Amino acid sequence: MEVRNYETVFILTPVLNESQVQETVEKFSQVLKENSADIINTEAWGLKKLAYPIQKKNTGYYFLVEFTGSGNIVDTLELAFRRDERIIRFLTTVMDKNAVAYAERRRKGEMNQQKAKPSEALA
Repeated sequence: MEVRNYETVFILTPVLNESQVQETVEKFSQVLKENSADIINTEAWGLKKLAYPIQKKNTGYYFLVEFTGSGNIVDTLELAFRRDERIIRFLTTVMDKNAVAYAERRRKGEMNQQKAKPSEALA
């Protein structure tokens, strides 16, 4: 089966403490590793306000996981998300070659750098 690049964003309920949050993220990383996926990047975006209430909650802990694997890995991961009551939302997308290049540049920090103005470069 073909190996593809995937990106998953999931939101944890805000009532968890820091150790519970880390335990939950580690659980889903382990699900990926057990199913022979290679985790490329994991980012914790922190506690953010939701656009609309979900399960009577207005905030949630956001996490991003980039990984590579075969197609059945997504079904396995999403089943694990559905079974865990600490997850309030998740979204998994397949990344094309342009998205992979963009994500790599974003990880290196190239996206937030200001371009030098010609007048500043000469001074």
